[in-house]
Amino acid sequence: MKKIAIIFFFLFILFPSYSVFAEQKVPILVYHSIDEFHGQGSKELYVSPDNFEKQMKYLRDHGFSLLTFERWQDIHKVKKPIFITLDDGYKNNVNVYDIFQRVKNNQFVPTATIFVISDFIGNTNRLSSKDLKSLSDSGLFSIQSHTATHPDLTKTSDFYHELKDSKEKIEKITGKVVNVLSYPYGNTDSKVIKEVKKYYFWGLTTTPELYSEKGIKDERYLLPRKYIKYSTTQEEFVEIVEGR
Repeated sequence: MKKIAIIFFFLFILFPSYSVFAEQKVPILVYHSIDEFHGQGSKELYVSPDNFEKQMKYLRDHGFSLLTFERWQDIHKVKKPIFITLDDGYKNNVNVYDIFQRVKNNQFVPTATIFVISDFIGNTNRLSSKDLKSLSDSGLFSIQSHTATHPDLTKTSDFYHELKDSKEKIEKITGKVVNVLSYPYGNTDSKVIKEVKKYYFWGLTTTPELYSEKGIKDERYLLPRKYIKYSTTQEEFVEIVEGR
């Protein structure tokens, strides 16, 4: 019995990171509009700039490392990795840039991924090509795809336009690789994943969990995300990101 205990002790000393990695839970948060709610659209899809800034300050002050998918491999290298994602490409997402400028410091460089609907770029309440290029060039944002027209991909047949055309249009605007897709409504199935694999390396759902490496089939195309909403209190935000 003593020999077994000694063996386990040395395994723990020699390979401490294995248990940490196996249990690591990474928050991937999803936002939509970062603005005050003025009575139009779904209130829960808004987060006020003030609340968003408080949330980012919490991440800064509690040692989180904000990543984009270009740094996916760093989830096992940095302290408290977390992903900020914003769906739909609303014009008010430029507020995120202003907030990032206020909260960043030498130790904390905030980053986020914006998933845009490519056929909606430049519409009245959407980010323009110029906006997207500017945000991408800032180094604080990764611009990725939310399809071309935001259909339920499990019910569409035009994968070429929704996936390939969207990817290429965004790449032409930013000059950077687009290899992440946010599924509209969070919906996907095996057929959709098969098509998505042709053009993208990751697929994001809205399954309300923190990400942990499970080794399941097509894991990169079934990444879960936790919603941050208008009604999310600071206390609830802390519970989400800390995995409580």
